[in-house]
Amino acid sequence: MTRWKRRRSDRSGRAPLPSPGRPPVAGRDELRRFWAAIALGLSSEDAAAGANVPQAVGARWFRKAGGMPPAMFGTSARPLSGRYLSFAEREEIALLRAQGCTVQEVARQIGRAASTISRELRRNAATRSGGLEYRASTAQWHAERSARRPKQTKLVLNATLQAYVQDRLAGLVEAPSGVSVPGPSVSWKGRRHGPRQYRRWARAWSPEQIARRLPVDFPDDITMRISHEAIYQALFVQGRGALRRELTACLRTGRVLRMPRARTRRRGKNFLSSEIMISQRPAEVADRAVPGHWEGDLILGLGSSAIGTLVERTTRFTMLLHLPRMTGHGKKARVKNGPALAGHGAEAVCHAITRTITTLPEQLRRSLTWDQGAEMAQHARLKIDAGLQVYFCDPQSPWQRATNENTNGLLRQYFPKGTDLSGHSADAIAAVAAALNTRPRKTLKWKTPAEALDELLRSANKPVATTA
Repeated sequence: MTRWKRRRSDRSGRAPLPSPGRPPVAGRDELRRFWAAIALGLSSEDAAAGANVPQAVGARWFRKAGGMPPAMFGTSARPLSGRYLSFAEREEIALLRAQGCTVQEVARQIGRAASTISRELRRNAATRSGGLEYRASTAQWHAERSARRPKQTKLVLNATLQAYVQDRLAGLVEAPSGVSVPGPSVSWKGRRHGPRQYRRWARAWSPEQIARRLPVDFPDDITMRISHEAIYQALFVQGRGALRRELTACLRTGRVLRMPRARTRRRGKNFLSSEIMISQRPAEVADRAVPGHWEGDLILGLGSSAIGTLVERTTRFTMLLHLPRMTGHGKKARVKNGPALAGHGAEAVCHAITRTITTLPEQLRRSLTWDQGAEMAQHARLKIDAGLQVYFCDPQSPWQRATNENTNGLLRQYFPKGTDLSGHSADAIAAVAAALNTRPRKTLKWKTPAEALDELLRSANKPVATTA
């Protein structure tokens, strides 16, 4: 009698599931689509929308995985073997069983063995009601739970290795006398450890340095080996339990999540296009034969202060842009998407260039080459107001504006690094430009930039003799 009163779920052959909770909101296919979108550089919210799951779920997946796709969804992962039932097949089984088909009929229609269907109906059935009801989503959930093969990491199994890694990551900075030097207090706030400019004062060994040093310190102990990737995963992935996650404050980057490489490649400026890149610049600019082509940049100082620089390629004539701070800088919070109160935002730089460059004749306003800074977001307006075609250098290629870079080095004699540049008035900046333009230059055969520019203007305005 007791045998028949026993719950039918006990006959499923499945191991006990203590407090299993509810099935997840998404299955393996949704996860695969999500991580494929992350690999393409999309944000977690956009990737979640592409996988048809809520955005909050996508953000939670990304944080839980530390920004790294699980091994089963990696680019080098092998596809799931065909010997296992897929979610589509489980949906077909549920529909056929709801229509009253027998096990043999279901097996015949989906092309599987009858024993496979019988085991599926018993092992992965929904048992919450005490019966053996079959639902595709619940069956897929049970199958994925059974397929897990939890494996403890090397840092969990080897306490000596774990202590070695943690000591190199979080070791205190010591003075020559052996006394520890306290650093700033960095509180753990979950996703971020605090202001990015602060770092925990530790030995600051990188995971790669730790991994490469192990064979030197333990040449005969092969158990004291670990890859730097395993250390990063122990820090970033939740649930590993090997290293305390707050130790990410000891990393030089201070990140608590890994940033997908494809996402960093998408960080381009939305105001750039192929038509205004330096590769499309006219050939006359490179040979410096025609005047009127300029190179520009900002020199930065303390407290986000800046001065703009414009250098003519042929004569090396220099013009400086006065960029005073706007009202409210340092007194009120910056408004999101509002003007840059530091004084070198896109609108301020556009006005300064227009105001300065329009004092020159039209033949000296041909083109301007700048780096890919956000301060030139209004280049289209600059082209209309000043009649100046703007071109942009390639990323991380300051050598493409070599004339401007060399001039900025000369200007550092007057505006040293680490000083507040906002304290210089417009007259003081103009005086520095005049001093630089009256300095003889070897590349101009010891003429000054002012003399070279004046000579070009006189030759351009010289009347041409006629034969009449």
